Amino acid sequence: MIALDTNLLVYAHRADSPWHGPAAAVVAELAEGSAPWAIPWPCLHEFLAIATHPRIFSPPTPLDRAIDQVAAWMESPSLRLLGESPGYWGTFRDMALAGKVTGPMVHDGRVAALCVDHGVAELWSADRDFNRFPGLTVRNPLIPAR
Repeated sequence: MIALDTNLLVYAHRADSPWHGPAAAVVAELAEGSAPWAIPWPCLHEFLAIATHPRIFSPPTPLDRAIDQVAAWMESPSLRLLGESPGYWGTFRDMALAGKVTGPMVHDGRVAALCVDHGVAELWSADRDFNRFPGLTVRNPLIPAR
């Protein structure tokens, strides 16, 4: 199963992003396909925070439009939403210690632990910080494979 990080969701949503076209194609392919794909709940919350933030985007996405976007993704029958399960804390603890996570990196540690805890094969992200987490395969689908 492939999981998507916040940055790909933002790029897919915001037409003013230089990566909009490729990101929108990646998300559409997953959403319209039959293979299971995932979004961690924290990434949906972070998507809302970033897309609607007036210091990040001018103009920001209106909240109702951002919520409609999340609802559209959630209509995909193959989407799995990743949240904390009984084994999550142990996974997070181990990954946070191994990745030497502090401060804002705790959020990334949470996303990484959710992915590993739910058996995600790859996290697709443009954020290289995820490479610090053992047991998590990360790929940027916006860069052609070599």
